Amino acid sequence: MRLLIVVPRQDRATGNWVTASRLRESLTKRGHLVTIAETGNNDGFPADMVAAAQPEVALLLHAWRSGRPWLKMGPRIPFAVLLTGTDVHVGMRDPVQAPVIAEVLAGAAAILSQNQLTVATLCADHPELARKLRHLPPGITLGTARFPLRSTLAASAGDFVLLCPAGIRPVKGVLELLDLVEPLIHAGHPLQLAYCGPVLDPDYGERLFTAIASRPWASYLGSIPPEAMPDAMRQADVIVSNSFSEGLPNALVEAAALGRPIVARDIPGNRAVIESGGNGLLYADAASFHIAIRQLCNEPALRAELSQPTPQQFSAERETTVLETTLKEILA
Repeated sequence: MRLLIVVPRQDRATGNWVTASRLRESLTKRGHLVTIAETGNNDGFPADMVAAAQPEVALLLHAWRSGRPWLKMGPRIPFAVLLTGTDVHVGMRDPVQAPVIAEVLAGAAAILSQNQLTVATLCADHPELARKLRHLPPGITLGTARFPLRSTLAASAGDFVLLCPAGIRPVKGVLELLDLVEPLIHAGHPLQLAYCGPVLDPDYGERLFTAIASRPWASYLGSIPPEAMPDAMRQADVIVSNSFSEGLPNALVEAAALGRPIVARDIPGNRAVIESGGNGLLYADAASFHIAIRQLCNEPALRAELSQPTPQQFSAERETTVLETTLKEILA
């Protein structure tokens, strides 16, 4: 099978690229020819690369950012769409994006989501799409590179390190996370908050860096290479996410597989990964965020209870099998 994976042009540490790279590696090992093509910032499409690859079928990661250029310039071959959180929670409600996304979904041979809750909701809200909707179980491949998280932060043994892995853009709520953590600092908790991820919105990023500059307990580490993220997460005491919208967050899947305690906003994308009280704690507001962090700071037994690795739950092999079966069905 000759597969084309279409992704938006973004930093290689973003979730879209991490997912695309994992799928390419897994499918290549099964003997398939997989090409990743980036769409340009102005709807550009790498026609020469696509022509050389001669794909039989395509997988679009992002119904809006990959789907719009695909409709304009993509080859006329069958395709599947892997929905993102911004497609579902923003794009399908946006007057500009929604008609394009609807056209992409109407033309797709299969519509995939890695969040089972999203599949159920879309089936109920859009019964005309139900026969195409499939759950693609999330997989993870854990890298083995090293990253000196605690020494980079100069964190002592008594410091409680909160690591927030997220692209720097408004939907991730990273700026607002400072306001959630600050009262805990004033209350005397020995916290360090560290951000890592690419800057995807420069204006929002500048606001974050300005805010961090006056808070010695907060740091920005840049983009940690995906292959080194597991090592960084293992050194953090808690993985935090204040995102307002997610499809299914790769970073939290990785944290859950590693058995790192997670504190995350209670949204559908996070609920698909986190069982509150099982592998993390979900919060709805500032008060419940403060309770969760205080519990984890003060109760080592709770941290241990939430620190059970579950790599088998997020099998890259299972993910690849489901995707391969789906694509073969499309070709058949």
